[in-house]
Amino acid sequence: MENLELWDKEYLWHPFTQMQQYRTEEIPIIERGEGSYLYDTTGRRYLDGISSLWVTVHGHCRKEINDAIVSQVNKVSHSTLLGLANVPSILLAKKLVEITPPGLNKVFYSDAGATSVEIALKISFQYWQQARGGKDKQKQKFIYLENSYHGDTIGSVSVGGMELFHSLYKPLLFEGFKIPSPYCYRCPMGQAKESCTMECLKPLEEILAAKGDEIGALIIEPLVQGAAGMLVSPPGYLKRVRELSSKYNVLMIADEVAVGFGRTGSMFACQQEEVVPDLMCLAKGITGGYLPLAATLTTDKIFEAFLGSDEEQKTFYHGHTYTGNPVACAAALASLELFEKDQVIAGLQPKIKLLETGLASFTALPQVGNVRQKGMMIGIELVQDKESREPFSCDLNIGHQVVLEARKRGLIIRPLGDVIVLMPVLSMSKAELSEVLGITYASIEKACRG
Repeated sequence: MENLELWDKEYLWHPFTQMQQYRTEEIPIIERGEGSYLYDTTGRRYLDGISSLWVTVHGHCRKEINDAIVSQVNKVSHSTLLGLANVPSILLAKKLVEITPPGLNKVFYSDAGATSVEIALKISFQYWQQARGGKDKQKQKFIYLENSYHGDTIGSVSVGGMELFHSLYKPLLFEGFKIPSPYCYRCPMGQAKESCTMECLKPLEEILAAKGDEIGALIIEPLVQGAAGMLVSPPGYLKRVRELSSKYNVLMIADEVAVGFGRTGSMFACQQEEVVPDLMCLAKGITGGYLPLAATLTTDKIFEAFLGSDEEQKTFYHGHTYTGNPVACAAALASLELFEKDQVIAGLQPKIKLLETGLASFTALPQVGNVRQKGMMIGIELVQDKESREPFSCDLNIGHQVVLEARKRGLIIRPLGDVIVLMPVLSMSKAELSEVLGITYASIEKACRG
C-alpha cells in the first residue's frame, strides 16, 4: 500500500489532468465506496460531490446492482452482438424504448458517451446518403453550439465548441456550423436575463434558412451544457431548437449523456419540454455508475433507410468489441429497476428544492458571480470582480484551490476552470446534501480569501 502513490505518479497518465502539477500534490487513492461516500487507502471518507464524474445514481456498492453483475458473470461475461444476440441487451433495449421519448424505437449500443455521439453522427450522415434514393446526399454538415462538449473522439470533437479542449486538434476535424450558446450570465447577444427574448436563436434560424439543404443534423445538450460550466438554457429554448430543425428538415441529436437518468429532475431532459429528438445519446448514469455502457436511440424512419439487400450495401458498418456487453446491460437493468423501486425521480424534487434554497446564500460571497442549477446539476462561477464579471487570472487556478480545500474537509468535487461543479449522487440524503453545500461554501470562502 505504501508504494501505491509512488506507482501512480510513476506509471499512470490521468485524463484531463496537468501531470506536472498532479505529481506535486498529495492525492487520495480511492479503495472502496459505500452509499454517498468514497474511502481512500488510509480509511478517510469523502462525500462524493460529483457522482464519480457524473455517473453514480443509487450510491456506491448498492447490493441489487452488485448482485445483478455477479449473477450475469456466472452465466456469461461477454458474447458478441455481431450476428448474435444476448438476453440482457434485448431486455435493456426494450426497457430503454419504453422510458425514452416516444418514437425512439431502435437501440445501438456502445461503451461511452463519446462513442454514442460518434454513432449518432455517422447514422445521421449515412441516413441522408441513403434516404429517398439518395436525393439528399448533399446534407453532410452539422450544427453545434459554442461551448458544447460531446466527447473526445475525432467526430465528437468536431462538433465540440470548447476552444480549450478542441482548438489544438482543428487540423484533424471536419467543418460544421457553430451557433451561440445560451450563456445567460455572459450573454453573447448582450441581453439581460430578465428581458431575454432568446436572441441567441436568431443565428440558428439564419444558418438553417441559408444552408439547410447542406445540413444533416444539429446536436445539442438538452437544458444544460455540462462541461461548459453548467450553462442552463432558458425555458423554451430546447423546444424552439426542435421546431426549427423540423422546419428545415434537419435531424436533431440530443446528447443526454450527462443530463439523462434523473440529473435535471426528470428521467430525461428532453421530457421537460416535450421534445422528441431524431437521435438520443445515453451513457454515464445508464448503469447507475457501475460499468461502462452507452446507447444511441433513433426512430424507425431512420432505421429503415439502412435496410436492403447485401448488394445495396446499406448496412451500418460500425461496432465495438464490447457492444451490448451482457454484464453491463444487466447492471443497467438493475439500475432501472431501482429507479422504480426507490421512486428516484419523485424523491428528487425535495432535494432539488433544498439545494436551491441553500445555494441562495452563496451569492453573498464576494467571488461568486453566478450560481446555476438545473435539478441536481450545479455550477458556481467564481470571478475576480463581481460587478465587472472579470474572471480570475489563470495562474491563480482558483477552481483547483477550492477543490483542494474541499478535499481537506471530506468532499470530492472537480471544477471546470473557475466554475465549481456540484453533481451529487442522486440517492444522497438531505443531511448529506446540506453537508456538501456547507463544505463547498467554506472551501470557496477560504480559497478566495485575500
